Amino acid sequence: MQTFLSIDWVGLFTLSVPVSEMMVRGTAIYWFLFIVFRFVIPRDVGAIGIADILILVIIADASQNAMSGDYKTITDGMVLIAVLVAWNLVFDRLAYYFPSFRRFATPASLCLVKDGHILKRNMRREFITEDELWSHLRMEGVQSLAEVRTVYLESDGGFSVIKKEGGDHHNPHSPSRSESM
Repeated sequence: MQTFLSIDWVGLFTLSVPVSEMMVRGTAIYWFLFIVFRFVIPRDVGAIGIADILILVIIADASQNAMSGDYKTITDGMVLIAVLVAWNLVFDRLAYYFPSFRRFATPASLCLVKDGHILKRNMRREFITEDELWSHLRMEGVQSLAEVRTVYLESDGGFSVIKKEGGDHHNPHSPSRSESM
């Protein structure tokens, strides 16, 4: 049994892998997963962006490796996490300042219903069933497609419904009228 005083404290915090190797590994994995999530599996889930989901998954894995001993030291895990966070910050800044990069990093909204007609081709592209679409329409109080001007699948996976009557628009990112008053 190891006691608190017999722990190799210096060994816990010294690097066992060169920083440059961790930077290359972290960068390669970040870019690979980003491209997979953006282009191979383009449909995002929930109300957070793709880069946010990606960074959470990778940080969780990197932290787990550092804590479980797959790395030889805690500092190895900290350096890898810092590299991954840095890439996430770079992506956020580039997407903010450069619209062309934003188009690369974030999928565009996709129209699913136009003037009351379901665009089956777009729904097939994102593997959205009519049942799933109707579920979202019912949440917006829609009973008939005749009430709908457009429905968009947003880049974060949410649905925006624009009704014909009164131009009532639901944006999943803005507070409801009752919340903003």
